Amino acid sequence: MKEITIYCDGSSIGNPGPGGWGSVVSSEVGIKEIGGFDVSTTNNRMELTAAIQSLAGLHGASNVALYTDSRYVINGITKWVHSWIQNGWLTKEKKDVLNKDLWEKFVDVAKKHEVIFKHVAGHAGVSQNERADMIANGYARKEIVKLFAGTESEYKEFLKGMPKARVVSKSGSKSKKTGPAYSYVSVLGGKVMTHKTWAECEKRVKGKKAKYKKVFSQSEETTLKKEWSA
Repeated sequence: MKEITIYCDGSSIGNPGPGGWGSVVSSEVGIKEIGGFDVSTTNNRMELTAAIQSLAGLHGASNVALYTDSRYVINGITKWVHSWIQNGWLTKEKKDVLNKDLWEKFVDVAKKHEVIFKHVAGHAGVSQNERADMIANGYARKEIVKLFAGTESEYKEFLKGMPKARVVSKSGSKSKKTGPAYSYVSVLGGKVMTHKTWAECEKRVKGKKAKYKKVFSQSEETTLKKEWSA
């Protein structure tokens, strides 16, 4: 069978709100990017859609390594879904499983391939994961997203022309600066917090109606905290 590597990601501006998904699919033939938009959705639905569409677009059964930064996707497809199916798509609390429609599609498309699901840390410098994030955020913001299709060597040149990956707030604002972060600032439920690492920030905001931003200096952090606390 063909050997395929997939990096996929999803994003929503608001939860629910406009959303997007993106994926980078690599094979011996080359590399192809795909992505899409949803007018009103959630972050988790876009994470699921990215994985589903990536697998659905493969031609013929394949050996797949699928990378995602979503623990929801990883735990759902490798652990929770088996119990959900046995329980008639009910949780342990006897409640309907959220996003059942997408989980059913995910199970159906995944069984057509030999898939290993792997977690990758978000915003950790993994180029294809960063690119999937950029595609997803671009679609969520209703931007025109240029998608790549070609050889691996061509893709390396393509990425050189891309802006550095940036953390995009749920409100749709973005930092135009690049470089090492001084900190990350988030606001959730009206409470503003700072985080020294992206992992700390992501833990607080992932899948929630929050906004966050990467800052590059103490003064920028102080200014943003005052702005978001007003």
